[in-house]
Amino acid sequence: MKKNFVMNLTFLLVIVFLFGFKSEIYAQENTENKTKSDFWNHVQFGGGFGLGVGNNYADIMVAPSAIYNFNNYVSAGLGLQYNYIKQKDFYNANLYGASILALFNPLEELQISTEIEQLKVNRTFKNNFESNSQDFWNTALFIGLGYRSENITMGMRYNILHKNRDNIYPEAFMPFVRIYF
Repeated sequence: MKKNFVMNLTFLLVIVFLFGFKSEIYAQENTENKTKSDFWNHVQFGGGFGLGVGNNYADIMVAPSAIYNFNNYVSAGLGLQYNYIKQKDFYNANLYGASILALFNPLEELQISTEIEQLKVNRTFKNNFESNSQDFWNTALFIGLGYRSENITMGMRYNILHKNRDNIYPEAFMPFVRIYF
C-alpha cells in the first residue's frame, strides 16, 4: 500500500512539473529590477471548514490549503485535514492527514483537478455489548471537474481508489467547493 502511495505521488509530481512551465523561452532577461522574488504573488491560501451537529451528533472538519499558480492554467499545492466525528454511545472518529493538489484550468470557467489524500483514521464503534476499534491509513486519489468563478470553484470529484470496505467515504463521487484568496 505504501509503495502504491509513493508511485501515485511521484506520478502526480511529474505531471505538475511537466505542465508547470511556461511555453515562452526568453533569450535575455533584465536582472536590474529583479531584487525581490515574486513567489508570494503566485501563492493563494484557502481550504474548507465543515460543521455538522444534530441530536447527540457532531462532525467538525478543518482543511486549510495553499496553492502556487505556475501560470494562468496550472496550479499545485498542499493541504492538511482534521476531522472529528462523534455520535453519542455509538461512534467516535478522528481523521487527520495531508494532500497534494494539482489544478488545471484549460478555460477560465473550467477547472480539472487531481488530488491525492492520505488520512490516518482512528475510529471506534460501540454498542451495548462490545466496542470495536479500527486504526488504519486511507488513501484517496480524486479526479475532479468544476465550474470556476474567480476564486470559488464548485464541482464533482471521483475517488479512483474507492473501496466499499475499510473506506471512510461512503461513495466514490463527492461534490466539492474550493475557495482560494
